[in-house]
Amino acid sequence: MSNARDQLTLDGLNCASCAIKIEDSIKSITGVREASLNFVTKTLKIEAADSDQLDHVLTEAQKVIRKLEPKVIIKNKEIEKATQTLILVGLTCANCVSKIEKEIKNIAGVKNSTLDFATQRLTIEADKHELNRITAEAAQVVQRIEPGVRIKESQDAVKVSSFKNKEDEEKSDHRNELIRLTLGAAIFAIGLIFRFTYWVEFALYFISYLLVGSEVLTNAIRNIRRGQVFDENFLMSLATVGAFAIGEFPEGVAVMLFYQVGEYFQDLAVNRSRKSITALMDIRPDYANLKVNEEITKVSPEQVTKGQTIIVKPGERVPLDGKVIDGMSMIDTSALTGESVPREIEPGMDVLSGFINKNGLLTIEVTKEFAESTVAKILDLVENASSRKAPTENFITKFARYYTPVVVIIALLIAIIPPLVFPGATFYQWLYRALVFLVISCPCALVISIPLGFFGGIGGSSKQGVLVKGSNYLEALKNAEIVVFDKTGTLTKGVFKVTQIKPSQDFTEEKLLELAAKAEIYSNHPIAESILKAYSKPVNKEDVQSYNEIPGHGLKIQSKGEEILAGNAKLMIKENIPYDDPINVPGTIVHVATNKNYAGYLVISDEIKEDSPTAIRSLKELGIKKTVMLTGDARSVAENVGQELNLDEVHAELLPDQKIERVESLEKQKSPQGKLVFVGDGVNDAPVLARADVGIAMGGLGSDAAIEAADVVIMTDEPSKIATAVRISRKTYRIVWQNIIFAFGVKVVVLILGAGGLATMWEAVFADVGVSLIAVLNAMRVMK
Repeated sequence: MSNARDQLTLDGLNCASCAIKIEDSIKSITGVREASLNFVTKTLKIEAADSDQLDHVLTEAQKVIRKLEPKVIIKNKEIEKATQTLILVGLTCANCVSKIEKEIKNIAGVKNSTLDFATQRLTIEADKHELNRITAEAAQVVQRIEPGVRIKESQDAVKVSSFKNKEDEEKSDHRNELIRLTLGAAIFAIGLIFRFTYWVEFALYFISYLLVGSEVLTNAIRNIRRGQVFDENFLMSLATVGAFAIGEFPEGVAVMLFYQVGEYFQDLAVNRSRKSITALMDIRPDYANLKVNEEITKVSPEQVTKGQTIIVKPGERVPLDGKVIDGMSMIDTSALTGESVPREIEPGMDVLSGFINKNGLLTIEVTKEFAESTVAKILDLVENASSRKAPTENFITKFARYYTPVVVIIALLIAIIPPLVFPGATFYQWLYRALVFLVISCPCALVISIPLGFFGGIGGSSKQGVLVKGSNYLEALKNAEIVVFDKTGTLTKGVFKVTQIKPSQDFTEEKLLELAAKAEIYSNHPIAESILKAYSKPVNKEDVQSYNEIPGHGLKIQSKGEEILAGNAKLMIKENIPYDDPINVPGTIVHVATNKNYAGYLVISDEIKEDSPTAIRSLKELGIKKTVMLTGDARSVAENVGQELNLDEVHAELLPDQKIERVESLEKQKSPQGKLVFVGDGVNDAPVLARADVGIAMGGLGSDAAIEAADVVIMTDEPSKIATAVRISRKTYRIVWQNIIFAFGVKVVVLILGAGGLATMWEAVFADVGVSLIAVLNAMRVMK
């Protein structure tokens, strides 16, 4: 395996001693061959022992950096590497996936390669200047292993996988396949029903065999020439040719016929499963109604630029993110958020691409080009999610690599040893048993159904408003034991409002609010905005002669000769002003004074989301051991929220680096298999999101920072979607393991029966193709 290198840029790295610590820590990561951090250029070069370990090494390196220097912004060196995606149209051999993937990884210059059977997408990451050469070599590898596959470049990463757009081709292929199998079956039936001479019967069976099995035989011969012996084509060819060799003509034809019929129905089931999963994310808009002056033109969404105006008619899908400038309507957001109730939209409100306009005519100003739009991000994430394989998928892929050769060797021993050792044992008898053993050995049921199961889980969760960035994260969620929440914007709305106005004896509520509004007129802090909104009257900025912000205390202004103070208790103490000190008030307190006279205080609170109590209750019902809240807010405010939501632990007044320390201490409390999940807003909590086993960004649909930092993105502001994600994870994992146990169980039983002479090739065909078909159909249940 060739070495793999990558380079990171650490923006904001200003500590030279920290650079040495980072370099030393990364060198100690398992799989790192060499690491060097240049403090002057702020570039970190990492070399992994092999390409398989590079992703793991980079992930661990980023954890080290965020632990030692949380404020550093980590960037990949984009110019050094690039990604090419190819669509392998007609890829139906699940067993060939690992072979193609392995060979492409060995091409010089390839950093990583993943082939997803469910989406037929081959993703190659390589040095940018070598990408064309590598893509050409990869195409040769694919054609050598699977000559029937058609290779298409995916120029547009956000398009739904190409299998959605090739239904006519598939129908034609299936029709031709069905005609060939029907003709072969008819000739086989003639030979079986009517009595003929030996050679006529042989000719009928042989013609029938060639009709139904010629493709399998051709593939087997071609693969043997290339040194790829152990696959399902070889096994079926060996078993059926062996049956002909011992004079079992009907059985040889029957096994090949039923194998091919089974494969035909299996292909139909796989394609239907793929289409069903893709239909869940069928949100890509076909066109946009571009308005230029008073003329409306139907154009591709990619042609519309930021700032232009589009029209969305009733029943149409919103093609691009934007702001409504005219019109009112009800919109269906279910495709993106999973919400079944339509949302009312009016001028000034934001809309996202993928929403469906129900009734009114909307005029929208575009705020993002299509490549940066919400629908583009979602499709890209969902399509590429399967490239991050779950541990179960990786295990089965490795297992399948060794399973078939071992079974072939055992079959060979069954055919040779018993006739030589046991008295009365005939070579014919044990050869037949060995052939039965071979038919059973193909691991297709596992190799096909498991990726489809995880892909279905990712597609299903997306339909519920939960974007999971990889099968590995979907599987990790099932083991969630501790869920840690940020407060503002996660459990609370993040929208501050004045909830109490407490004037002193000589002031009215209106006067107190007026003084506070004057003091906050130049501030853009959310608390200042909430005070100005509560006052709801215009404040003349020209009345303010001086404005002085006192860090950590508050504000001091001069207005028409009047000195106004607004801030916390420390400001009152600093200015020697006696003040009221309320106890256990659920909110932020702003004290106000004028000309050294205490005017009273305001309480500004952040409301708890209506969905938060349901979220915590649902998580506890699912068996989550501990729910914790970390916040930088005041202790009294945090404890009030914690009590109301029945959280197990609350830690308040924390700085970002202290949040990481708390997360690390909480990680020590989980079991070895357990996972810690952190839920934050995806912007301020990026270091903690990255540090947790699974990071979930709440309400981060329009946030690039959220999508980058988190492993899972909740498309709405509903914390209850976390429980939904855990349920889908557990259901997916349960169905995947049902398939594993079912496939192994049936195969082991029939293998034993076959070796003991109690199972014929008919049972063997069921153990191979029948089990595969049932497993695929079972995998489709994950979407319901």
